[in-house]
Amino acid sequence: MATQTLLTDETVSMTDFRKHPAEYFGDKPVAVLSNNKPTGYVIGAALFEQLMALLEQAAPEVRAQFNPSASRLAAIAARGAELLAHASDEQLGEFTEV
Repeated sequence: MATQTLLTDETVSMTDFRKHPAEYFGDKPVAVLSNNKPTGYVIGAALFEQLMALLEQAAPEVRAQFNPSASRLAAIAARGAELLAHASDEQLGEFTEV
């Protein structure tokens, strides 16, 4: 029989997690189980930010996996500008430029 390692003290079934997901985004990680096996871990924003800061210190290249590059952001902005420039009044609805 294969064993599964749990990296946290708290667990929740996938069924319960789906019912009330916001309850599990706290300051401690929670293992989400499916068929009594861990399928993932849920952590709150503050803990995620702490983990990212530590990970970036150890391996700076990791940040690129979570943040779009400058060229990707420029492409997204250009596409947005193009869509706005060619949008009809109906598509824009009640949009007003500030």
